[in-house]
Amino acid sequence: MSGQIWSIGLAFGASPLALRVPDSPILTKADITDVAADFVADPFLIRLNQSWHLFFEIWNRNADKGEIGHAQSADLRHWTYDGIVLREPWHLSYPHVFEHGGEIWMTPESTDAGGVHLYRAASFPHRWHDEGVLVPGALADPSPLFWQGNWYLFACPSFEKHDDLTLFTSAQLDGGWRPHPAGLLRTADVRGSRPAGRLLNDEGRLLRWAQDCYPQYGTAVRAFEILELNPERYRERELPESPVLVAGGDSWRHGGMHHIDAHRLPDDDRAGWGAAVDGFYVEAQPDGCEC
Repeated sequence: MSGQIWSIGLAFGASPLALRVPDSPILTKADITDVAADFVADPFLIRLNQSWHLFFEIWNRNADKGEIGHAQSADLRHWTYDGIVLREPWHLSYPHVFEHGGEIWMTPESTDAGGVHLYRAASFPHRWHDEGVLVPGALADPSPLFWQGNWYLFACPSFEKHDDLTLFTSAQLDGGWRPHPAGLLRTADVRGSRPAGRLLNDEGRLLRWAQDCYPQYGTAVRAFEILELNPERYRERELPESPVLVAGGDSWRHGGMHHIDAHRLPDDDRAGWGAAVDGFYVEAQPDGCEC
């Protein structure tokens, strides 16, 4: 038998659609010091007070579920891990962290809890308060976006098959969510449905990232441009640069990649764009192992 061992890297480039994936990751399971970690994945970045903060899933082997960890960096290149910052009785992953209204928020995946929970930073980055459920249901990789005065939430309702994409909308972040009239945006499409990271507003151009789960989960990341988005209508197209992240020959991501969180860097950083990404390699089990 075999298992996917996920690690986290930082990719840089002149465009979020043309990133150079590093030969080595910035964070692996070996860097986790407070729990027995099987892997790290789903990285999200936020920059506050001249520091970069990285939130990500840690699979806690002893708890047999995901928990949210945190690391910090001044330059995106040298990182210090400082522990688990959010754990619940249920599995957590995909810690989509963002700023709105002078507060820091997070909408991690919480399918086992039966809904999308909204968390507010009570003391950033280490203490988080559960503000309640935004949308009920087992919705994988919930990805909120504030666009032209309205909120939108993309998620995958078929989190075992990875082949549907649904959309919700609201006039406010903390309540009033309803299904978008467009309904299921994609159905039975394992190559372009499940969210693969933060939607990107690049000076008015909206980009959506999707997990390509063919022929297996975590194969690649595809890129779509949102052409129309309002409370009544939705339209998108896949970009010619897609897929933007694929498996690599080096050991840490030779199996595949499935996440991106791209940010325009400060003017003094010549790289232009930086993105937190993840990838996996397959760890073969000893012969006869039934684990």
